[in-house]
Amino acid sequence: MVYKHLVRPILFRLNPERAHSIAFLGLKLLRILGLKSIVKKMMFPCSLQMETEFSGLKFLNKVGVAAGLDKNAEVFDMFGSLGFGHVEIGTVTPKPQPGNPKPRLFRLAIDKALINRMGFNNRGLESAVKRLQNRDKQLIIGGNIGKNTLTRNEDALSDYVQCFEGLYNHVDYVVVNVSCPNISDLHKLQDQDELEKILSELNRLRSQKEVYKPILLKISPDLNQLQVDETIEVVLRNAIDGIIATNTTVSREGLITPADKVRSIANGGLSGKPIANRSTAMIKYIHDKTKGKLPIIAVGGIFTSADVIEKLEAGATLVQIYTGFIYEGPGLAKRINKDLISYYKSKFTG
Repeated sequence: MVYKHLVRPILFRLNPERAHSIAFLGLKLLRILGLKSIVKKMMFPCSLQMETEFSGLKFLNKVGVAAGLDKNAEVFDMFGSLGFGHVEIGTVTPKPQPGNPKPRLFRLAIDKALINRMGFNNRGLESAVKRLQNRDKQLIIGGNIGKNTLTRNEDALSDYVQCFEGLYNHVDYVVVNVSCPNISDLHKLQDQDELEKILSELNRLRSQKEVYKPILLKISPDLNQLQVDETIEVVLRNAIDGIIATNTTVSREGLITPADKVRSIANGGLSGKPIANRSTAMIKYIHDKTKGKLPIIAVGGIFTSADVIEKLEAGATLVQIYTGFIYEGPGLAKRINKDLISYYKSKFTG
């Protein structure tokens, strides 16, 4: 309640990127002051652990942080202390890049949504690897990888390979991101032939590693049924371990925010509440199509434990949060984990 009634109103008076930087500064300050373990005891007591297996990995609970929140692997350890069972860093590209011109992040408060066109702004592979050294191995870390904006699609494979090789020894799983709507023509890499090239090569490289680590594919909610079916075929054919559903959408359907404001924002990927149903429908379709054999991590419109349960019942094993964290605050993971324990207790005893 303190966050919603005191902290959030202050942060929401600021430019979204500025507010994001201040929130990260607060998390870093807690670490510097040596308060990380105290925060963890408050937000992540042992009683709230709910170990879950996904693609051979054991997660402390079902709730994680989606890619895009901690792009540069700056505060993943603090997210772990806040009760999240895993954190996906990135999207990481081989070279540092500034991303798209500002402003590029916008709140649609009455819709509980965000529109972003960040453009894979990050400090690059070398910086991410440096920050991931000596991390706590108990917290599962995923590495979300993409191509540099200036890299042509015909050369994109090289960027994905470079990031894959560079991050592999420092993360627990790797996510291939070809579905972000904010990189020019990136969506074309979702086409069956282009996707095949990337996934088959990453799978080949993995086969040469001493330690097997899962490879996941993050997909767009804007794919039609034929495209989803083709994606599933490529994923299964190349022994990819799971799907993350879904990325942001270019659709503006069903928004309450006045149309003129939405038009003034223009391009960008929409996340938050308006994407919840679309994400859930995609999860259910993939789960049913593969008869539950393809593990799914759910992303999109998760703000409450009821939202999580909806995703799990649709066929997801884990969930990730991005926009929900911004609107609901640092206690969100703890609240959801607590409610999930009650949910499963009532389910198995009732």
